[in-house]
Amino acid sequence: MRQNNLIAAAALVMTLGAAHAQAPTERPFAGTGAFPALSEPIANLPTHTIYRPSDVRALKGAKLPIIAWGNSNCANDNSFYRPLLTEIASHGYVVVAIGPWNEKAPAPPGAPAPGAATQPSQLIDAINWAQAENVRKGSALEGVLDTEKIAVAGHSCGGVQALFVSPDPRIKTSLIMNSGINGRPSGARNVQITKDTLNQLHAPIAYLIGGPSDIAYANAMDDFARIDRVPAVIANLPLGHMGNYGLPMGGPFAPIAIAWLDWQLKGDRKAKAVFAGARCGLCGDPAWSVQSKKLQEVK
Repeated sequence: MRQNNLIAAAALVMTLGAAHAQAPTERPFAGTGAFPALSEPIANLPTHTIYRPSDVRALKGAKLPIIAWGNSNCANDNSFYRPLLTEIASHGYVVVAIGPWNEKAPAPPGAPAPGAATQPSQLIDAINWAQAENVRKGSALEGVLDTEKIAVAGHSCGGVQALFVSPDPRIKTSLIMNSGINGRPSGARNVQITKDTLNQLHAPIAYLIGGPSDIAYANAMDDFARIDRVPAVIANLPLGHMGNYGLPMGGPFAPIAIAWLDWQLKGDRKAKAVFAGARCGLCGDPAWSVQSKKLQEVK
């Protein structure tokens, strides 16, 4: 079953350990999904980078959901996440990430360089840009985006940025990775947010957290306990705060993130089984600790 394949993929990348750098290849990593992906600068949105299938003709009429991405430390650089975001894009998504395109190789494990702090509004910029490109004549994305299927996602401070904008009615799901709202009014760099934001959520939300050693663990668990209006899941894998995103294929969180997006944005029933049901795939994996609420309400 596909859910077992996703869990197996997560287990596979865990075995890669500290081997964060890919062996030299003739071509850059293009993801393992059905649509080999690339990253490139955006001429009319130079503050961001796009990750997308390289050949939109190969979509054969399929529409690509949109994901707006924020970085750890609210940094203006997404290169650390290149393996993760490329992997997601290769499964049939367009990811618009905060930070200009960086041709340098992805950074090694550890916090990305802080750079200039970015703003949550840049996630909204990403969504607005994608929706406009879908109808712009001559755009590489003209007519290929599903502008009704939009997610916000981010790691650490970028996850708080995603939470900040999650009340936007266009957003169909939020994916919060190694992140949560601090109980104080100012819970992250340049993001003024309180727990009251959780009462404004209107769409399903998933937290992928690195276990008790993750500095975001307490904040995330408290967020989950407070959420009572929307379907929610929180899944912990004891990796700590950085999540091994620099590993090939984006680390062990990548297939789980893709499963959540496939369920929420594409209605994939097999992906749903990773999180929900009597035989929830993650629930039966001893490496993971999973809690959920209201998932039966998701179609």
